[in-house]
Amino acid sequence: MEELLSQVAQSPWALSVLFALVLGDAFLVVVPGEAAVTAFAALSVSTGEPGLGAVIVVATVAAVLGDAACYLVGRTIGLERWRWMRTRRVRAALAWARARLEQRAALVLFTARFVPFARLAVNLTAGATKVGAPRYLAIATAAALAWALYQALIGAAVAALLPGGPVVAVVVSVVLAVGIGLGIDAVLARRFGGTRAE
Repeated sequence: MEELLSQVAQSPWALSVLFALVLGDAFLVVVPGEAAVTAFAALSVSTGEPGLGAVIVVATVAAVLGDAACYLVGRTIGLERWRWMRTRRVRAALAWARARLEQRAALVLFTARFVPFARLAVNLTAGATKVGAPRYLAIATAAALAWALYQALIGAAVAALLPGGPVVAVVVSVVLAVGIGLGIDAVLARRFGGTRAE
């Protein structure tokens, strides 16, 4: 397994795979974008490949492009076109995002980058409510960089602190990142549960 991970880390396709996963994560919350950034950062520290800086840059660019694509979908198509957007849960999330964007667009856009389902709802809604493109892109870029640094630092810290090579580093860092993400989701669901149910 350790040899396989080392081969993955040294593959010329490693950063392309990372890019695709993070980009796909903008549209489908089941795509493991966060876990991929954390895992590649852990591999970077434990094997030396790919470079940690490259992991952060690729994750940032892919996140910005994915978020901007969602923004464009919201801006050009709106929020009513597809059937899945009319489900109760999605409509509640979009209503929540619209209300928050009207009050504090920068705070909401930045925070949503760290919460998968909220990220999709907020980016679509930002486009549909015509948040200005230059302002949106500036906030989305800052948020994507902060998110990429956060995810990469989890993987890098675990790999640096735990002995056991790349297998242990990748497994523990991914479990830790997923655990933190689930914790954030649970706290936000509890905090805004009443608002979403309305």
